[in-house]
Amino acid sequence: MTGRSVAFPGHALGSGLTPTAAKARNFELGLVAGTPVGTSLIDAHAGGVGVMESLPEKEYFNFLRSDTCSENDNEAICHRMVLVCGTSTCHMAVSRDKLFIPGVWGPFWSAMIPEYWLTEGGQSATGALLDYIIESHVASPRLANHAASQKTSLFQLLNNMLESMMRELQCPFIAALTEDTHVLPDFHGNRSPIADPKAKGVVFGLTLDPSEQQLARLYLATVQAIAYGTRHIIDTLLACGGLSKNALFIQEHADIIGCPIILPRESESVLLGAAILGAVAAKKYTCLSEAMKALNAAGQVIHPSTDSRVKKYHDAKYRIFRELYQQQLSQRSIMAQALA
Repeated sequence: MTGRSVAFPGHALGSGLTPTAAKARNFELGLVAGTPVGTSLIDAHAGGVGVMESLPEKEYFNFLRSDTCSENDNEAICHRMVLVCGTSTCHMAVSRDKLFIPGVWGPFWSAMIPEYWLTEGGQSATGALLDYIIESHVASPRLANHAASQKTSLFQLLNNMLESMMRELQCPFIAALTEDTHVLPDFHGNRSPIADPKAKGVVFGLTLDPSEQQLARLYLATVQAIAYGTRHIIDTLLACGGLSKNALFIQEHADIIGCPIILPRESESVLLGAAILGAVAAKKYTCLSEAMKALNAAGQVIHPSTDSRVKKYHDAKYRIFRELYQQQLSQRSIMAQALA
């Protein structure tokens, strides 16, 4: 038997750290017996705790709040969504009432914030997909060497290349570089909102071009595909996680979804969420919500492009994105009949 009760996140457990644990050689943190230990969370949910109250200045705060929120802070949090983006991506929102949504996990009672229901969408491979697309391309080793010699990341080098390509080719905006390249990012199935583990990834528009520039286009098309997948799931979000540090990734999400994205001031939001749980367990705050409001802080706000051509372009690509899956279903049926 593992236990009879479920504790809220951040709830102080027992009498804190036991003498045996405090003395454990592999601990080596200088902790003493009795140090408060709070109920923990999985990494993505801790990220939600670390970012969900990261509200910007009042004008943005008012923009993000629904008219139905009024001045009730307990309801305002129900009108936000957190994007925790890393190897995979989680899209999380909380509500006072149970919400059963096809293709979305949950609702889970008090799974992230006490006394709220958590619903969670997700994409099975995002950062992992970008790594795969880049590393499997013939130009990847050359680009990796260039990035190392310039003491920059491979992603930043690709982002810089795309800026240069846009200027050289006189494209109206950076996203237009992928007008002939379309990606369906379901390389590891579709978690939300279709919930199809048999879904496969698609890259449309491949040529024999082995250049670094072609890899940059494919990288951009994949970033856009991930954002179209997010658009398929959500409308408004706050973002954190490793990929939130990629400026191109975040700007494409803002442009494609059509709403501002709030980045937290603390880039390591998962660690901040864990620290908040500890602070609540140590009685520094009376509850998790109080600690979140005190310790969450907004950083940069990324706005969608105001260029109407950008919206028109992404609307067209999103239509193709949705059609790629429908075509896959049709082709799957044709092959199933052939093998029947």
